[in-house]
Amino acid sequence: MKFLNNSYSYRDAGLLFLRLGVGLMFMTHGGPKLAGGPPWWREIGKSMDIVGIHFLPTFWGFMAGFAEFGGGLLLILGLFFRPTCLLLAFTMVIASAKHLTDGDGLSGASHAIEAGIVFVALLFIGPGSYSVDNRLFKSSKTLRKPVRR
Repeated sequence: MKFLNNSYSYRDAGLLFLRLGVGLMFMTHGGPKLAGGPPWWREIGKSMDIVGIHFLPTFWGFMAGFAEFGGGLLLILGLFFRPTCLLLAFTMVIASAKHLTDGDGLSGASHAIEAGIVFVALLFIGPGSYSVDNRLFKSSKTLRKPVRR
């Protein structure tokens, strides 16, 4: 395949595959939360009690569903990538804490913990070349130059 002709392309293709897979899965997690409506949002939003936020549980529940669904879409596109990863990582911190305080143990919280680790790692790595961010925000400073070894 011509687009896989150097190590940078392999990295970028891998990041694209990761963004597509994780983004799609988060859209499938967030979609039902958004569709659940205000009663479901209120229940989800009560998770913010863990960090001392006791007001507007319906808003926070909606934001959790929106972060997962909308964040998944933005992840796929590679658009506003780093802020999206930060938002999703925060959502996973709350989800992890909720599972742990509910007594679900590490096995119950593991999905959220693993996803949070992925989002923090992606925050540092970036979206790769095959992303909307790369097209919109590319500058001469961000162009990669091959490193000779």
